[in-house]
Amino acid sequence: MILMSTTIIDEQAHEAEIAAIKQVVAVVEHSQNNELPDEFVGLFRADAIWTTGGGKRLFGRDAISTFTHQVLPGGMQGSTVSFEVEHVLFIRPDVAAVKVRQVYQTSDGPEVGTPLFVMAKEDGQWRLTACQNTSVLDD
Repeated sequence: MILMSTTIIDEQAHEAEIAAIKQVVAVVEHSQNNELPDEFVGLFRADAIWTTGGGKRLFGRDAISTFTHQVLPGGMQGSTVSFEVEHVLFIRPDVAAVKVRQVYQTSDGPEVGTPLFVMAKEDGQWRLTACQNTSVLDD
């Protein structure tokens, strides 16, 4: 019988959680670049909070859905966005604060943002719970 140390198992579990969180962020990128509001909204908890890059505060998945369905179709015309997970802070094993680097490529040049996604793991899946999108003035 081969026994693995608890440290190795914990490290592997930790890396698996980070990979799952990065996958959620990749779906955010995919849904925005492909203007898929339902895919985007499906990442949120029902009671999620979202503050847009323009400062609009949205409470609950229904409000996030209404807003997203108004702005996303056509909203990416002539631009693309990329997201990179910069840092993950596990507040608890099932709650993480995720700092993201966001770069919109537009005809006017890149616009950099730094969203903070607080995620909660529910039923084995990471969900966006409380999110704030913020511009970067100097990068």
